[in-house]
Amino acid sequence: MPLSEITKRVGLSSTPCWRRIQKLEETGVIRAKVALLDAAKLNVGVTVFVSIRTSQHSLDWLRQFAEVVQDFPEVVEFYRMSGDIDYLMRVVVPDIAAYDRFYKRLIERIALSDVSSSFAMEEIKYTTALPLDYIRMR
Repeated sequence: MPLSEITKRVGLSSTPCWRRIQKLEETGVIRAKVALLDAAKLNVGVTVFVSIRTSQHSLDWLRQFAEVVQDFPEVVEFYRMSGDIDYLMRVVVPDIAAYDRFYKRLIERIALSDVSSSFAMEEIKYTTALPLDYIRMR
């Protein structure tokens, strides 16, 4: 959003508004400025949620797994979970065949006990915006 639009919304002039934005960057509240890309136009319009269970629960194995996953640009999100699933990945690929190639490369590099893949049929809501209602005033 341009600075002029932000200043209108928050009711500040440019200089104090810019200083507040800089402070948010310095304190890490704003981690990065990004461009949102159209996955379909980049030929990665298929989203796959990959649920992983493993019998390996050592810190060394977790570090190795995390390191392996870093090498796969198709993995756009990766979480360690509570409950029945140990890890959850969101993977973007052009099609099922590309996912199959990704899967084979992954299991070639790390031993996994149980992998379940779910293909998203329709994106109903997607946002990178975080809710701001919970901000604690300091």
